[in-house]
Amino acid sequence: MRKLDALRRTIRENRLADDSHVLRCLRGNAAIAPEIRARARARAIALVRDIRARSNPGLMEVFLAEYGLSTDEGVALMCLAEALLRVPDAETIDELIEDKIAPSDWNEHLGHSSSSLVNASTWALMLTGKVLSDEGAGLAATLKGAIRRLGEPVIRTAVGRAMKEMGRQFVLGETIGEAIRRGAKMQDRGYTYSYDMLGEAALTAADAQRNFDEYAASIAALAPLCGGGDIRDNPGISIKLSAIHPRYDATQQTRVMAELVPRVRELARQAAAHGMGLNIDAEEADRLELSLDVIEAVLRDPALAGWGGFGVVVQAYGKRAGPLIDWLHELAETLDRKIMVRLVKGAYWDSEIKHAQVQGLSGFPVFQRKEATDVSYLCCARKLLGMCGRIYPQFATHNAHTVASILEMAQDRGGFEFQRLHGMGEALHDLVLAEEGTRCRIYAPVGTHRDLLAYPVRRLLENGANSSFVNQIVSDEVSAEEICADPFEALDGHVSPLNPAIATPKDLFRPLRANSSGFDLRDPLTVARIEAARAPFRAAKWSAGPLTAGAVKGGDTVSIINPADPSDHVGEVLLASPADADAALGAARAWAVEPAERREILHRAAALFEEHHGEIFALLAREAGKTPEDAVAELREAVDFLYYYGEEGERLTGAAPRGLVACISPWNFPLAIFTGQIAAALAAGNAVLAKPAEATPLVAHLAVRLLHAAGVPRAALQLLPGQGAQIGARITAGAEIGGVCFTGSTATAQVINRTMAA
Repeated sequence: MRKLDALRRTIRENRLADDSHVLRCLRGNAAIAPEIRARARARAIALVRDIRARSNPGLMEVFLAEYGLSTDEGVALMCLAEALLRVPDAETIDELIEDKIAPSDWNEHLGHSSSSLVNASTWALMLTGKVLSDEGAGLAATLKGAIRRLGEPVIRTAVGRAMKEMGRQFVLGETIGEAIRRGAKMQDRGYTYSYDMLGEAALTAADAQRNFDEYAASIAALAPLCGGGDIRDNPGISIKLSAIHPRYDATQQTRVMAELVPRVRELARQAAAHGMGLNIDAEEADRLELSLDVIEAVLRDPALAGWGGFGVVVQAYGKRAGPLIDWLHELAETLDRKIMVRLVKGAYWDSEIKHAQVQGLSGFPVFQRKEATDVSYLCCARKLLGMCGRIYPQFATHNAHTVASILEMAQDRGGFEFQRLHGMGEALHDLVLAEEGTRCRIYAPVGTHRDLLAYPVRRLLENGANSSFVNQIVSDEVSAEEICADPFEALDGHVSPLNPAIATPKDLFRPLRANSSGFDLRDPLTVARIEAARAPFRAAKWSAGPLTAGAVKGGDTVSIINPADPSDHVGEVLLASPADADAALGAARAWAVEPAERREILHRAAALFEEHHGEIFALLAREAGKTPEDAVAELREAVDFLYYYGEEGERLTGAAPRGLVACISPWNFPLAIFTGQIAAALAAGNAVLAKPAEATPLVAHLAVRLLHAAGVPRAALQLLPGQGAQIGARITAGAEIGGVCFTGSTATAQVINRTMAA
């Protein structure tokens, strides 16, 4: 167990590790000799030439050769296809089609393709573009407008059918029975199948139950095909954990382990009873830790002893791939099991990059360069081929260089299998199957068009890039030598494995401002750090009161109780009296320093906010009832306001400050909106009187103390906790007030408006 625990820690530490460090470890632990790489490249070049000379490429290759992401029309089609997944109504679909199709030059593609289907699609798109064009005037424009109105439903239907036809190319059947029938021909040729009852993540318990039932029914339908004693010869099934639990998230770990593990265990037992493989699909990076907990719990089931069909997918674009393979091998050793590992490059790269940027993480969970992913894949393949005593490697790839490298590294042709997607890579794998005698399994999605539209769109997007092998294989403009470039050499040719075209999360908004730092609540190491920072404040009692430039008289003292736990006395607040409000109005002084100094101080405050995240998170939870996720979002928004307004303050020219601004904030965003109002007013050189919501004065008191500690003068920022009818009314009614920032009810806003007008 100690070794398993140590490997799990290494997996966690690699999540956002430096690309150079991860690649150095991979290349050191699974080195591939230069002579093997040279032979692999030569073999790959020969494969590409054979494919081009002897084989008919598949529809995906032909389509991408004509409409890859290097063309405006290809980008338009990809955007249209991806966006159609989320469009709720016909009117918006019509507008979207007009926006994406009409501006493009479809004439350039007419008759270019070797596929009659692609050429027919080009005709349709060209005619659609002409119908939707707004060129012309007068009667001609009127007629075109009429044609457009009459034509839009037809166009909408045509686009929908085109997407459905595209889906048919990559989905084996709408039902498991249809898929089995359609797959029989390929099985006769020596292929085996892994069937995937595709569906997106379950949103409800009913979704999860329906998906579970479909998985179980599919296992039963495939059972008669499992005639051989060797699992490698039998069909398999792939399942997605998020499809059979509606709350598949690390923040729901206790519930997931109690409810999902028995379901997966039941499916595994059913598959084992028929000698069938069952593969756990990989999902987004922030679900990996939870997936490993589920996988270990299921694999420990004594009823699965002796069954070698339990499979796990490893994504090579993830920085945890290497130690993840080591952990799986050690788990198999510990439990005396043999398992399958399907190595893929990964299907969510763009989402993982953007997700990390939006979350403000310290790095990315995936490599930034394609060459780095290719190197990672080959090193992981090398590692897997050395573990065949416990692991049956399954190499999913459509890339000739990758296939050739595995053939060069492998000693036993029967000790592994290749895998490809249904509808892709046929030419390459037909050739390898015939000439090398290796096994090949087809990953075959099964389901209805409505449920599966996302699947072909993902395939189009991930293979539409100029650097994709699927895109390049039929292009005469790309030589076989270029397609089969050694990824190790390509990676070493870069100054750094980091991609300068990709902004780091911290630099997402540069040069305008820094991004706030994020906290990954799906990472156990981050959660442990947060809990350690919160620990001193679990039972703390805070005291707050007015923070003004003069003496405080004060009014009533009020106790603050945790809204989620009435037994938790969080602290107390001394309310400001009307006399305190009058004194603050008289003592307020505009922040009359250079904008650059204000910027520096507001940025210093942002750093202090992040430094005190433990206390802030604890107080947001206990005073405001915030969940951990809400607390992270609240702190980040406050920090972003400080960075943003600090920078914007330097850009203000030709306008004088308002003078004195009253800021009145709500209870539901006690730190974010409170800070945003204040930062905006201060950045412009005003003085601020801040009245927080009556329910959350402790958070406001802490925020103002940190702003003062950063260098904001007391006379420029004063805090007046109190009743809205007393303090709020007083600081909005004074003639000294130059402006009010208010977030709250419409009724209160109207009272403030009338008060100021009077």
